[in-house]
Amino acid sequence: MPRYRAVVGPMAGAGVVLAMGGAALVAGLDHTAYAEGTSPLAATAGCGKAPTLTSGTHSIQSGGQNRTYILRVPDNYDSNHPYRLIFGFHWNGGTAQDVDSGGTSGYLWSYYGIRALSNNSAIFVAPQGNGNGWANSGGQDLTFVDNMIRQIEDGLCVDTTQLFSMGFSYGGGMSYAIACARATVFRAVAVYSGANLSGCSGGTQPIAYFGIHGLRDNVLPIATGRSLRDQFVKNNGCTPQSPPEPAQGSLTHVVTYYSGCRSGYPVAWGAFDGPHAPNAVDGTADAYAPGEKSWTQAVVWAFFAQFGDTPPSSPTPSTSPSTSPSASGSPAQGTQITGVQSGRCVTAPSQSAGTQVQLQDCAAQSNQVWTYTSGKQFQLTGTMCLDANAAGTSAGTAVIVWNCNGQANQQWNVNANGTITGVQSGLCLDANGAGTANGTKLVLWSCNGQANQQWSLRDEPVAESAAT
Repeated sequence: MPRYRAVVGPMAGAGVVLAMGGAALVAGLDHTAYAEGTSPLAATAGCGKAPTLTSGTHSIQSGGQNRTYILRVPDNYDSNHPYRLIFGFHWNGGTAQDVDSGGTSGYLWSYYGIRALSNNSAIFVAPQGNGNGWANSGGQDLTFVDNMIRQIEDGLCVDTTQLFSMGFSYGGGMSYAIACARATVFRAVAVYSGANLSGCSGGTQPIAYFGIHGLRDNVLPIATGRSLRDQFVKNNGCTPQSPPEPAQGSLTHVVTYYSGCRSGYPVAWGAFDGPHAPNAVDGTADAYAPGEKSWTQAVVWAFFAQFGDTPPSSPTPSTSPSTSPSASGSPAQGTQITGVQSGRCVTAPSQSAGTQVQLQDCAAQSNQVWTYTSGKQFQLTGTMCLDANAAGTSAGTAVIVWNCNGQANQQWNVNANGTITGVQSGLCLDANGAGTANGTKLVLWSCNGQANQQWSLRDEPVAESAAT
């Protein structure tokens, strides 16, 4: 892991947001605001043509300065497919190279571990800060972001509704500044151990927000992270609460998903018993623990990946969203059900009737790709459906695969708060014992809002290989 340095630097103002017709637009960008009744065009000028940008370091003139950034284009880049665009900001004294390379952990921690989990489904950008920081003097770093977006969207195929930002420490402060000033351009941000260091121009509009902070942070105390979080709890119309946090000395973490948030604007808070670091690992307070072992990478990727291809359509209060599978999936396309806590997929080890489903590393094979039918069944390719064993309705009932029969114990509700509940039992799909390891069995359990009952659903092609 790189050696993270403490954040020091002046507080700075940010760029200007212009109000037009009730929808805030960033000057110089063509993105339409996520206001009620609007529907931004997803594809960019770079779609449908040969790419003019490739992976590597690029230079750009911004605000009279020569700025640089590192770009990572998917290995299997398709110019006709609009991609997510994810920015990863470095910490004070860090570099774009640190974020891109993943430091001593390498590829598995590249872009805070999100690049590997994306499996070539996103374009990644690591900008370089002036003086290795993000003071954002006069809004210059926000202007830099605007200019990078414009250049990348001109040269590559980007889904304009799927822009994300994340960063640690000073980079978290920069992601917070983006949440404040570019809420109509970015879909969501993840702020690791951040504070208001790069300014907050605007700061009144909703944006999906994930804050992560350590109880033992002696650089930017956790109170600063709570303050940033609470701003978007308010902006997003979430129900205020004091979310649970782990006990000092427990060396664990707790992730809370706020209820009552406006549809499309969730807020999540991850508190851990550890220091000023983005790579929190349960069981240790080592700020330099291997990033690939951190729980943060799976939960942040699940938070980003939950969003579909369109922005929220209404700012009216509702519960937090979860990506819902299509009700009419085709045999060649289905949905992976990924545990938010574990980052692993719901898998049938075999397609024999009575086999209990479990968590396994996601591989897009047919035994972990489900079609959500109009009858509320999760069906594997073939004739097997997700089933409550023996039509059980009590906590602890095994969740198995069984021949599809349309009965109520095979019907499931995909809920806006990220849970999946049995229609017959009303109980939640649960990773038994809050397990996160490969092989953890799935059961029905009383709904309790914990992360082992939170699921992210994402469309995936079915691989040719399958379990037998």
